[in-house]
Amino acid sequence: MHRVRPIIFLVALLAVSGPGLTAQKERLGSLDFPNSGTAAAQVDFRQGVLLLHSFEYADAAEAFRRAQATDPDFALAYWGEAMTYNHPIWAEQDREAALGVLARYAGTPPTEREAMYLRALDALYGGDGSKAERDRAYMLAMRRLHEAHPDDREARAFYALSILGLTNGVRDFANYMRAASVAQPLFLENPHHPGAAHYLIHSFDDPIHAPLGLPAARAYGQAVPDAGHAQHMTSHIFLAMGMWQDVIRANVNATRVADMDRARRGSTTPNRCGHYPYWLHYGYLMTERFEEATRIMDMCQANQSDPDRDDRGYYVSTRARQVLDTGDWSGTERWRQDLSDAPWAAPGYEFVDAFAAIKRGDVAPAVATLERWKGMEEDARREIMALELRAMVALEQGSGEETVTLLRAAVELEESLPLEFGPPASLKPPHELLGEVLLAMDRPGEAVEAFQGSLALTPLRTPSLRGLAAAARGAGRVELAADTERQIQAVVR
Repeated sequence: MHRVRPIIFLVALLAVSGPGLTAQKERLGSLDFPNSGTAAAQVDFRQGVLLLHSFEYADAAEAFRRAQATDPDFALAYWGEAMTYNHPIWAEQDREAALGVLARYAGTPPTEREAMYLRALDALYGGDGSKAERDRAYMLAMRRLHEAHPDDREARAFYALSILGLTNGVRDFANYMRAASVAQPLFLENPHHPGAAHYLIHSFDDPIHAPLGLPAARAYGQAVPDAGHAQHMTSHIFLAMGMWQDVIRANVNATRVADMDRARRGSTTPNRCGHYPYWLHYGYLMTERFEEATRIMDMCQANQSDPDRDDRGYYVSTRARQVLDTGDWSGTERWRQDLSDAPWAAPGYEFVDAFAAIKRGDVAPAVATLERWKGMEEDARREIMALELRAMVALEQGSGEETVTLLRAAVELEESLPLEFGPPASLKPPHELLGEVLLAMDRPGEAVEAFQGSLALTPLRTPSLRGLAAAARGAGRVELAADTERQIQAVVR
C-alpha cells in the first residue's frame, strides 16, 4: 500500500541534487504536490515539477530521471519526464520520445488520481489523431482531473497550460482568458507558484491585457530567479507596457542564468545571439543606449561562425532592429552574413538591405528584391515588407500619394493580424513608417494619427514617441507634444 506524502516546497530552500549541482540551492518557486513516491525521490521530483512549470525542459527531464532511478515504481516521475517532451506554447512535441518514457513504466499507478495523470498523457501522445485533436483530448482529460480533484493545485496549473496549448502557436484571446480564469485562483492562493504566474503571463501577453499580468510578472521574477526562462518571461509583460528598464534587467538576469547553465553543461562560450539577447538588445535600443546595443549586435555577428539552433533567425531580427531603429543605413555592410543555410530567414535580411539602400538614395536593390519575391508563398509579414518597399521606391520616384496609399494598405494589413508579443513582428512598423512619411510631406496632423496607431500596438516605442512629438509640434498640438516629450525623457535617461 502506497502512502501519499504531501510535498511542501519552500521558495528559498530547494536543495538540488544531481551531477554538477550538489551543494547548490536553487530558487524555483513553491508548490504542494502530494504523491506516492518514496521519500528519497522527492527532492528530484520536486525540482523536476518546478523546472517543468518554467519550461526548463532539459533540466526537468534530468531531475525526473533521477527520481526514477531512486524509485523505479514512481508513476509520476515517468509522467513528469514524458511531460518535458510537450512544449504547448511553442507548438512543439516529441511524441516518440514521450511514448518511450511511458513504455519504461511497468507498474500500475497506486491511486486513481495518479492514474488520471497518466491517462491524460495517453490522450496527449496516443491514438491516431492529429496534434490538434490530441491537444484537445488532453485538455479535456486535464479538465476531468481538475474537476475530480479540485484541491489538486498541480492539476489546476497543468489544466490552465493545456488550454493555452489549444492555440497551437496562434494567438487566441478567448482561450487565453479561459486559461487565465483557471490559473488566477492558484496565483492568488500562492503567488510563488511558478506555473500559475507563468501561465498568467502567457495569457496576458499583449499590449491590451499586459497590465493584468504585471502582478504575476513581478511575483515570478522574485520567486524564480534561478530559471532563465522565468526571468525572461517577466519581460513579456514589461515590453508590452513599454517598461524598458525592466525589460533590460529581466534579460540581463535571464542571460546570466542561461550562461551558468551552458557552463554547467560544458560550454566554454556564452550564446549572444538568441532569444534573451534579442530582447535585451531591443531594450537597449528603446532607451537609446546604442553602444550597448551595438555590442550585442557585434557579438551576434561573431556568433554566426558557430550558431546555435534558431540563431540565424535571431541574427536577422537583431540586425533589422539595429539598422532600422538606429537609422544607421550603412550598418548593413558592417553586419553582413551568408544565409544560404537558412533561406527561410532571407526575406527579413533582404528587406533591411533594400530599405537601407533606399535611404541612401539607391532603389535598385529594392526593385530587385520585389522582383525576387514574386510568386513566393503568401505571407502577411512579407506582404507588409513588400508594400513598404514599393512605397519607399514610389517616394524616391516622386509619387507621394502612391506612397501614402501603399503604406495605408500596409497599416490595414497589420491591423488585421493578431496582436503579437515581443518586439514588433513587422521589422519596420507600418504605422510608424506612414507617420514618418506624412511628417516629411508636411502633413503633421495625419502623422499624429499614424504615430498614435503605432504606439497603440507597441506602447512607448521610442522611435514612434519621437515621431509623435515632432508631428504634434508641427500640428500645433502643444500639450500633446509636451506630454510626449516627457514620456521620452522618462524612457531615455
